[in-house]
Amino acid sequence: MSYENIKIEKSLYTTGKSFTQALEKLDPSENYKGTELEGLDAYERQLKRFNIKVSGKDCDTVSKFFQTSDSAVLFPEFVSRSIKLGMRDNCTIDNMLATTTYVDSLDYRSLQLDETDDMKTFDIVPEGSAFEEVKIGVKSDLTSLKKYGKMISASYEAIKFQKLDLFSLALRRIGENLVHYETYDIIGSVNPNAFNQIKYADEFTYDDLVDLYTSLMPYKLTTIVADPKSYTRLLKLPELRDANAGLDFHATGRAITPFGAEVYCLSELSENTMYAFDKNYAFERVVASDVSTDFDKLIDRQIERATVSIIVGFTNVFPKAVKIFKKKEG
Repeated sequence: MSYENIKIEKSLYTTGKSFTQALEKLDPSENYKGTELEGLDAYERQLKRFNIKVSGKDCDTVSKFFQTSDSAVLFPEFVSRSIKLGMRDNCTIDNMLATTTYVDSLDYRSLQLDETDDMKTFDIVPEGSAFEEVKIGVKSDLTSLKKYGKMISASYEAIKFQKLDLFSLALRRIGENLVHYETYDIIGSVNPNAFNQIKYADEFTYDDLVDLYTSLMPYKLTTIVADPKSYTRLLKLPELRDANAGLDFHATGRAITPFGAEVYCLSELSENTMYAFDKNYAFERVVASDVSTDFDKLIDRQIERATVSIIVGFTNVFPKAVKIFKKKEG
């Protein structure tokens, strides 16, 4: 079947797969190897079929999607892709995750590995002797999944003559804001027990950061999330402002950071608080529903009543891979 003969129907959004996956089943990309359409996915081929240009000098307006009933069905996927693009642009969250798990239920328990002293040592096992056990189980607590979303408030009449690349820009901004609050939810998955807190007096110094760095071992300090005050203090430390650091900043735009860790500022954090962790082991992202849209409303041009949402949660897989660095109270 040619991509030009596929019947585009609303039912493609209700197959249990993504819209693009449903299209790919009808029109596999592997059939286009060696042709001018190689490199396009099934959705992009449909845009070509209906001559819808979503960017560039000859970018179309929103109304182009609604010239036929078939092309109108492509519009919700355009909305979803634009929002996902904004989420990818603000890739902070990707730099904090060890893994992402997709589930089809709101009840989920992550794995748990008992990090006892026995787990960290490997003794020689004499012939015939038993091996020491390393227990892998599931956590006692469920991972809390939350729905994030927004209702789009824009009538079709107001946006139908807007260029698609400009409309996409607004949707991308929604995606960026969405993923920002996911970042805050990551921090919320950390249990603030005494064992994972490192406290300093008054203003922290570089020596305090060294203590923080060593306290994470055998994990590595790859990432720091700080409140605005701590972020400012961090970048102003004399040890991070030497001449070579300045030259590198002016040449590349990258500020020098403690031990090469990625540093992010999160305004919602409590003042004088930083989270330091090993991104390779600290957090798991659990997705029950990827970006979804009210496809019926979008197809029927009821855009002012359409919602976009995502259901996600986070769990701190290895609690000892995270340290909370904060000022002493009192």
